[in-house]
Amino acid sequence: MEIAAELAVARAKTSEDEALIAQQKLQIAKLRHQIYGQRSEGSARLIEQLALTFEELEVDATEDELAAERAVAKTTVRGFTRKRAERQTFPEHLPRERVVIDGPTACECCGSSRLRKLGEDVTLTLEVVPRQWKVIETVREKFSCRDCEKISQAPAPFHAVPRGRAGPSLLAMIMFEKFGQHQPLNRQAERYALEGVPIALSTMADAVGAVCASLDPLLRLLEAHVMRAERLHADDTTVPVLAKGKTDTGRCWIYVRDDRPFGGTDPPAAMFYYSRDRKGEHPQAHLAGCAGILQADAYDGYNQLYLAGRQPGPIREAACWSHGRRPFFAMADIAENARRKAAGKKEIPLSPIAIEVVRRIDALFEIERSINGGSPDERLQIRHTLSRPLVEDLQVYMREQLAKLSRGHDLAKAFNYILKRWASFTLFLQDGRVCLSNNAAERGLRGVALGRKSWLFCGSDRGGRRAAAMYSLIVTAKMNGIDPQAWLTDILARIAAHPVHRLDELLPWNWTPAAAISARAA
Repeated sequence: MEIAAELAVARAKTSEDEALIAQQKLQIAKLRHQIYGQRSEGSARLIEQLALTFEELEVDATEDELAAERAVAKTTVRGFTRKRAERQTFPEHLPRERVVIDGPTACECCGSSRLRKLGEDVTLTLEVVPRQWKVIETVREKFSCRDCEKISQAPAPFHAVPRGRAGPSLLAMIMFEKFGQHQPLNRQAERYALEGVPIALSTMADAVGAVCASLDPLLRLLEAHVMRAERLHADDTTVPVLAKGKTDTGRCWIYVRDDRPFGGTDPPAAMFYYSRDRKGEHPQAHLAGCAGILQADAYDGYNQLYLAGRQPGPIREAACWSHGRRPFFAMADIAENARRKAAGKKEIPLSPIAIEVVRRIDALFEIERSINGGSPDERLQIRHTLSRPLVEDLQVYMREQLAKLSRGHDLAKAFNYILKRWASFTLFLQDGRVCLSNNAAERGLRGVALGRKSWLFCGSDRGGRRAAAMYSLIVTAKMNGIDPQAWLTDILARIAAHPVHRLDELLPWNWTPAAAISARAA
């Protein structure tokens, strides 16, 4: 029995060490990501994987600790206590419920009842109240005039949606779960039914359509704000869409306005669009009224936008160094080779040339991190001093190496991708507003990529357009540090009665909750 107890204690200590190592790896990865940005294409995925590993090992450590406690309880073996990190304090804004356990009425030693209070020990426990459903009965009393028999009654209140029997909070939850958390309506309906509130799928679908129609005026204001930008990030991704007897591949387009990297004060926002294919006519229609700078990949569908005689003006192409770096990184990923070697897999052939190119491009990103948020003039000055010499040397190096390679070599293709678009890749040396990468658009599309695994496909083209509209509103709210569900709840309660000429007050960056307005008035 003692041997088994010692084994359990040893297992608990090992599990604790493994969990601690995983936690430290996760913290290091997060700090590196925060300080240096996305140094590799898989850094975000690496953090997610490390978090999952830490989660599993932490659970293992707790299970082994409890097993060790049970094992040593019946022996003389010394027990094991884990070293836990300092507990986090609970947020002050949470309501507190005080539960007082009745104290003793008599002394445990002599039995005297003459006790006085010396103090108290308080144990804090975080608890959650399960979702509460309720039916609100809005009563409008009728009155009849005794003189003229005229019947008077208060006007009916505005509903969040026409003919709606769902309150704004329920509507916001359904919309955010569907488009923000990627939970299709049928899965929501199953969960609500288990909570004792069956809601027909058709009822929920009707509510989604009504909400989208109600929010369309806000979407138009958001679109106008995005398209007035001096500089836009653009990207697209695939979206499976249900067709007759099969699933087609549609496209989801994103245009991001974010002036914060060059010290702009205009609020960030994102506009999504849906299309059944990837023809160039779609971005050309989306950006028909735009002029300025477009940060995007080398997609031929954008070429018409860059023509000199275009109206209302030409758009200048700013290429993405992250895209240009990607094929080189695939041939220079030393960390991936180390992981493959540890797993007993075949290593990827690494290229010294690719490693050198990645090192030089990373040096440019290092400079960019130091000037992020500065004014265009400040950024341009530092780029001329620090970045321009590196870029010129990189061009010379790439041309020298390209001359030694066959035309079909992967490195030659990667070199030509950059060298043939050199003016676009070096536009950041001429305009301080230009970013070095198109990561802002890629971040905006990340939720769509996650959602594909959940909802599998859009039900129709109209469903794709509805999804794009809601993505626009939800992602923009997140970009402005606003809880999308709380924002949707408030504006759905107010938008029907809100003056049209003041509709911009409900946009995420202008939004003030109705409760805060009422408190201020009081």
